[in-house]
This record gives sequence, structure tokens and C-alpha cells, in this order.
Amino acid sequence: MHIGVIGATGGIGSRVVTEALDRGHHVTAFSRDATRIDEDRRNIVWKSVDVLDSDAVAAVIPGLDVLISGFQPGNATKDIADTVARSIADPTVYATAARALLKALESHPRTRLIVIGGAGSLETEPGVVRADSDELLHATLDKIGLPREYAAAVRGHRDALNVLRTSNRLWTYFSPAEDIAPGERTGRFRIGGDQPVLDAEGRSRISMEDSAVALVDEAELPRFVQRRFTIGY
Repeated sequence: MHIGVIGATGGIGSRVVTEALDRGHHVTAFSRDATRIDEDRRNIVWKSVDVLDSDAVAAVIPGLDVLISGFQPGNATKDIADTVARSIADPTVYATAARALLKALESHPRTRLIVIGGAGSLETEPGVVRADSDELLHATLDKIGLPREYAAAVRGHRDALNVLRTSNRLWTYFSPAEDIAPGERTGRFRIGGDQPVLDAEGRSRISMEDSAVALVDEAELPRFVQRRFTIGY
């Protein structure tokens, strides 16, 4: 397959690139500025693109079977504080990006879109979404060490999912586990829909490496077209 990855230098995006290449796929890796990328792997091409510019995205879609977007304002891998600050400053950017991606796909309706989003839009119980509750959100943010103001960004991710849900394009939304960090590629995890997958200790957790496995699995064998999915151990 030919897979495009937006945010290819990010934590999850870079691992998606590696996972796809290891499986023999061709990858077009997108970054805000790809001119500084030093790349010696086969079957990969780097290109610069602004995800908020639908015309620019549409121009790079031809030839892609799947476009996976790991867009974040800033680069959380290099400067998490900057990404958090940018996300708080403009939490609408996630929905704006979703609209731009969907508009870009209007002229390429057969290309699938997979958006890497947030866990805050998952249901803590049927019909109860963490992003809709200040109390639930603040408790989670306190636990993971993010400022409570980041609640606006969590809701921004939820709003992006809602934008996708109004579209008839071939979209998929991926909510990673609540606790996601660099770790081990095990290839062993469980898959869920709108509620988090919890381990024996009641934790929602996954490695970035296994998130990449799940994303490339979905690219290869679509199971969640026009749906959201999540994973966890």
C-alpha cells in the first residue's frame, strides 16, 4: 500500500512510519518543514504540508491509499510544553484540521483517512463522556500532570471527532488509551469502540509502538470505517 502520514516526526507518527515501512508499504511522510529531514530508509518520501490548508493537502493526496493524520500544534516529541500551550491557546485547531482534511478528500473520495485523536472523548460509562465533565477532566489532568486549562484541548479533540461524524468520507478516528507513552512493541492488545479498554488493574494504557501496530492494521484491513476505535492492554 501507499500510506501517507501527517505528523511523521511526532511520537506516534514516527512509529507509524517505521511500522508501515517494516511491513513493506510505501510511505509519504509529511511534516511542516521536511527540508531538514535526513532520511536513508527505502520506500519513503518526505514532503512538507500544512494540514490546515485543504488545497495543500489535496495536492499531495493523489496516489495514497490511506492518509493517517497525527497532527498536533507544535511537536510534542521535542517540546511537550509548547504543544500544550499551543493547544490551550487555540483548542479549535483540531476541528479546523478535521474540516481541512475532509475538504481535501472531496476530490479524492476513495482515499481513506485515519485521524489520531484523544482519549477524552471516550465514554467512562455508556453515554458519559469525560470531555463533557469538568470534574472528570480535571481529575484526569491532575493525575497525569497536565494543567487544568488543557481541558479545552481535550474538548477540541472531541469536537474534531464530531466533525468527522457528520461526514460521508471514508474516515476512521483512533482514540489511544488514556496512558500512552513510548514503550515496547508487543503486538498484543485489545480493541474497543467508544469506551476505554481497561487492564486488570483498571488502567487504560498502551505504548506508542503498539498504537502504531493498531493503526497500520486498520490501514491494511479496514474495520472501523466511519467509526472510532481504541485499544489497550
